[in-house]
Amino acid sequence: MTESQHPQNTDAVDGNASANIADWFAGRSRVMFVHAHPDDETITTGGTLAALAEAGREPLLVTCTRGEQGEVVEGPLQALVQLHGLPIARQNELKTALGMLGIERHVFLGVAPARAEGLAPTIYEDSGMEWSEADPESGERRAIPSPTTGPDAFTTVPAVEALNDLLTAAHAAGAQAMVSYDNGGGYGHPDHVLAHRLSRAVAAALGLPFWEIVGDDVTDAEVEVASVDLASQAESENEGADPRPIETYDVSNWLDRKTAALRAHQTQLVVEGDEIVHVGGQREPIRAHERFRRVVGR
Repeated sequence: MTESQHPQNTDAVDGNASANIADWFAGRSRVMFVHAHPDDETITTGGTLAALAEAGREPLLVTCTRGEQGEVVEGPLQALVQLHGLPIARQNELKTALGMLGIERHVFLGVAPARAEGLAPTIYEDSGMEWSEADPESGERRAIPSPTTGPDAFTTVPAVEALNDLLTAAHAAGAQAMVSYDNGGGYGHPDHVLAHRLSRAVAAALGLPFWEIVGDDVTDAEVEVASVDLASQAESENEGADPRPIETYDVSNWLDRKTAALRAHQTQLVVEGDEIVHVGGQREPIRAHERFRRVVGR
């Protein structure tokens, strides 16, 4: 994630959490995870990626930007970033993190094989964000678009270009399923929201099931209400939506790998015990359970 992070959630321990990797994502191999910035893959899905990789399920990872707009943790790394630039630092951090997770198949969107045929490579830049005012009832703050988003930002470039790149990547890799954020981007970051939209569109185009990442604060009851709305909308738009209950995956056996991968993202966060301290000071647990919900499938 970039900029300051969303408020702390508690790790929801689900009695129905599945530790049987063979059942995850309906048993499909080559599940393509689409994340917005370096570190998002580890924070929200690191345990799942490590488990799938160890099981030989060939997980695929596409990172949409290099997190150019992120802040930097105070300390000596700030001088290193000033010398080499934040994008280089975050690319190196990501490479180290993926080594910890055992991920071998990764690409940045806009670079072959995640670039539409005949087009020169491109870089989709981090769109940045700022925080909204706190909601008067819930006190919640959401990420909203930055007023200084640049012309090469992920959310500024025509979406059809990024869509064609992601479609090319999924087709070339033989992806059997897609995973990304929910339609609110988790905490609202514009890049997360667009990653959801592109991933869901590619899943629909290729006839693949789509799973969204579910936060700890979402309950099955809330999912059922949301599913009714999604199903009604999909029926009218002929999207073939297939809302289902939350699936909770127990990644306890891969928590050490996830924690090591988190430590690699040292410009963005600090690991303290079983918690992450984000660059903005917010804390959240290192989750031993990662949750998903299948939204679109055939």
